[in-house]
Amino acid sequence: MTKSISLFSSPKDVKVGVVGYGGAFNMGKKHLEEMQACGMVPVAVAELDASRLEVAKEDFPGIGTFATLDEMLAESDVNLITLITPHNTHAPLGLKALEAGRHVVCEKPLAITTAECDAMIAAAQKSGVMLSTYHNRHWDGLPLTALELIKKQKLIGDVYKIECRMGKYNKPGEWWRSSRTISGGILYDWGVHLLEYSLQIIDADVTEVSGYAHEGVWGPQNKWKDDTVEDEGCAVVRFKNGAWLSLTITSLDADPEPGMLEVTGTEGSITFINPHDGYRLVQWKDGKKVTTEGKQLPTEQERYYQNVTDFLTGKAELVITPEWSRRPIHILDLAVQSAKASKALPATYT
Repeated sequence: MTKSISLFSSPKDVKVGVVGYGGAFNMGKKHLEEMQACGMVPVAVAELDASRLEVAKEDFPGIGTFATLDEMLAESDVNLITLITPHNTHAPLGLKALEAGRHVVCEKPLAITTAECDAMIAAAQKSGVMLSTYHNRHWDGLPLTALELIKKQKLIGDVYKIECRMGKYNKPGEWWRSSRTISGGILYDWGVHLLEYSLQIIDADVTEVSGYAHEGVWGPQNKWKDDTVEDEGCAVVRFKNGAWLSLTITSLDADPEPGMLEVTGTEGSITFINPHDGYRLVQWKDGKKVTTEGKQLPTEQERYYQNVTDFLTGKAELVITPEWSRRPIHILDLAVQSAKASKALPATYT
């Protein structure tokens, strides 16, 4: 039986903490500052590196510091925990916090497999707590502009195809994101963002996923690490309404097509080079090709934690639900399985 979530009377009653305060991108500080800006109160940091705990104390004087999540759960009054740790730790750490009755936000992706997402969702429902993923890019300029031009202004007709692509010819970086067992594979970093953008644009059920992968250039054959991600990964998603989506992330393509995301409709197309700057709109009018360059709407990433705050205080519905977070993971999970099986696989969660 699913328990209802107990809400807070005020944002200041939400005591927040982060697990992970590593130096890369300084994400621990970023998350705590964003939560603090919404009125929530930073009270705890867990981090294996003692030197980074000292940094956290300087950034947030008086904050509680702990070596592990277990210590944080036992010794602090934190009630909302954000996990800023490698992908393969999200499920085990998230389950521990959820089962202890804490609300949880995971850095994206929610987890690596569909089964892990299912377990986390079940644990949140059983404990009556919130589970969400830090999809702050849900409010990037790219999707905000795409939704305005495509769904409100209807400038390209009916969308039937989205093509997402990122990468170049280069050896992957020497960090945990280039280890498949830790990251999930080449598709799991930026691929999650591109899928989350696309699922906002194509409002239809997923029916099947085909996955493709190339390996053997940057791996141990090239005297590099054994646990490397694929050289290139691709997912092709079929939707019930007939639309399709292709996602390619590569470190093997010397000349990938320009544009991070291209949406094609029955009356034109829109190409976005990156998540923030501009777009190129191509339309057919009276038999002539008309090209328009434009600026994207301003990014509003701060809306993520504001929505979480409003949800926890009973003022709004949660936008990034765990079920929404599971959709791109289910697609990537199926793509990885499909690439190994060399056949398309049906979607369980549509």
